[in-house]
Amino acid sequence: MKLVKDVMVRDIITITPFATIREALSLMKRHSVKSLVVEKQSEHDAWGLITYTNVLKTVIAEDGDIDLLNVYDACAKPVISVGENLNVRHAASLMSKYRVKRLLVLADNDLKGFVVMDDIMAALLDSID
Repeated sequence: MKLVKDVMVRDIITITPFATIREALSLMKRHSVKSLVVEKQSEHDAWGLITYTNVLKTVIAEDGDIDLLNVYDACAKPVISVGENLNVRHAASLMSKYRVKRLLVLADNDLKGFVVMDDIMAALLDSID
């Protein structure tokens, strides 16, 4: 039985919600990632997530300028999160039910990583003979 902590990404790239969409895209390009975790603004705030899909929807819907729109205009916040000791089967079920490809992994609202559907599929494929 694989747990979320066995497949989660621990190398997390974060961004402030006040950064521009251009800055977010630049950071994604520099690190070759498709999503960034949006930082909390206080201890009791929620984490967010910005993805290519969020950016495209926002820029197209708002007919927006990537230099004028901020990350908070496009990000999902709060995002669905799980604990690191959850069975990946349950994480995959949440992803399927809510039609998301990424879940944040939190412990007492502290960011530990995130889990991506592709990583769950890779773990499943590894278990097949």
